[in-house]
Amino acid sequence: MANKTLFASLRDALIPRTDALNSENAPAYALAPKQALAQYAATGCFARTFYATADEQLTRVLELCDALSGEGGADFVARVAIYSRTQSFMKDMPALLCAWLSLRDPRLHEAVFARVIDNARMLRTYVQILRSGVVGRKSLGSAPKRLVREWLASRDEDALFSSSAGQNPSLADIVKMVHPKPAGAAREAFYGYMLCRSHDANALPKLVMQFERFKAGAGRLSERRGCSRPSVHAVVGASAFPKGLGERC
Repeated sequence: MANKTLFASLRDALIPRTDALNSENAPAYALAPKQALAQYAATGCFARTFYATADEQLTRVLELCDALSGEGGADFVARVAIYSRTQSFMKDMPALLCAWLSLRDPRLHEAVFARVIDNARMLRTYVQILRSGVVGRKSLGSAPKRLVREWLASRDEDALFSSSAGQNPSLADIVKMVHPKPAGAAREAFYGYMLCRSHDANALPKLVMQFERFKAGAGRLSERRGCSRPSVHAVVGASAFPKGLGERC
């Protein structure tokens, strides 16, 4: 039989040579920055994996974004952020890409914000990333603050109250940061309630008043039974209320 190394078939001759080594030091093909970022955006969770730590993944994603920005690729980063959230249903990755755009391309940042920051958890993640300094800023800045205020204004009080679970930062912390202007008496009372400031209790949304009556009733029941005050979410029927609101102020 002829020497296959010397007399390789045309198919073998057309296969491109490998140009990189993978994590096992085996021959592989290197991805272009756009391909690599798309891969991370669709599959990366910023958690420890077999081959990389969370910090290493974060550093690599930011390196890819910076490499693309030099080629005028911020538009691609914006599209990847939207795809990562709306199609891959990721959380931290699209929030990071949106935060990165806030410094590199304010126009694109504003265009993708509402499509990526689509619930309160995403909003808290976005604010946390901005304040961490990993994208180059440690404060929100005027444009992000305006977008957060618009996000708050676009939700009614019941929606905000129902989604106000979570800490570091909490939704109340974010309200303190951006200083939204209440659009009416109900919103003014609601913000005062969230921030533990004086407010008109009669102007509070119906859901908040029901929650406060529920807490008062649960407290009286516990006192009669001689036991410590139960958590709101330990009581049957409390699933409609956000976690973490059993004790306020």
